[in-house]
Amino acid sequence: MNDSLAAFGEFLLRLHSNNGKRFQQTDGYTAYYAGAEANVCVLLARLGMKVEYISRVPDNDLSAAGLQQLRGHGVGTKHIVYGGSKLGLYFTEAGNQIRPTRVIYDRTGSSFAELQTGDINWSNVLEEQQYFHWSGVAAALSESAADVCKEAIEAARKKGITISADFNYRATLWKYGKAPKEVMPALLQHSQVAVADLDAVKIYYGIETDPGLSLEERFRQTHKALKAHMPHLKTLGMSFRKPGGIYCAALAHEDNYYYTEGFSLQNITDQIGTGDAFTAGILYGLMNKYPSQEIINFATACGALKQSIPGDWAVISKKEIEEMVANGVSGRVTR
Repeated sequence: MNDSLAAFGEFLLRLHSNNGKRFQQTDGYTAYYAGAEANVCVLLARLGMKVEYISRVPDNDLSAAGLQQLRGHGVGTKHIVYGGSKLGLYFTEAGNQIRPTRVIYDRTGSSFAELQTGDINWSNVLEEQQYFHWSGVAAALSESAADVCKEAIEAARKKGITISADFNYRATLWKYGKAPKEVMPALLQHSQVAVADLDAVKIYYGIETDPGLSLEERFRQTHKALKAHMPHLKTLGMSFRKPGGIYCAALAHEDNYYYTEGFSLQNITDQIGTGDAFTAGILYGLMNKYPSQEIINFATACGALKQSIPGDWAVISKKEIEEMVANGVSGRVTR
């Protein structure tokens, strides 16, 4: 039987300023459905994996339309719970080579932020799962949402399920009176699989590396330091952007290290969702027992390809990913 995965997080509606215009110029927005964990689910489902997405959304047409899109990509939604009156929103303004992409969140008081322990029957939800995935965004939204993360992780531990976590630090979301370092280490300590970045590791644990070293060496230092805080950690992934538009990555698996030379990305359509595509690639490789170097090659290609696609979801195929691993970035016309 193929491994299956359940992922937990907030389902969102993203409104993206049209035609590259700034918020103060825009005459309209393009709508995309989103959410870090939903993004992971979409790519895994498109790659043929059995996935269930768990969230809390209002019982209205905005939610229904988004969940229908998820199902259209093959994502299971039978464990979604309904309540509250607001679907989380966020607004984006496209960046370019000169200035960064900007994000404004409107998630306070959302259905997910008001989630309470006991609202989800985790024993039932996780009954047939081999993997459970969550991210730091879910714990950032409210104290009660962080408590539900803890509840889910405890249920997964009791069932012996592999726990996967994306550190996903978002500075503007932590508003409920607790610092990330007070919340995240206790939740992350049970993870066997993690995706992180150097900034989040510093904020959650105070782990710093020498900026003068190569990114690969900083990754090794980070992994070794994290092991003291995350005793169950078997797999750590991290992606990087190097000068010249190089997107590359590193993997620590069973205390061995693997790297990719990466891809030169000169024309980026949309960076948002890149990390989630990368995470989905790592999980796909693990769930399908890929050799370690193939896992990080595959995941890096997932993250690179996502940046050619508008919206949060990596609407790509396994064939496209494998072609990119084999041949690199291509400007050819496929006929």
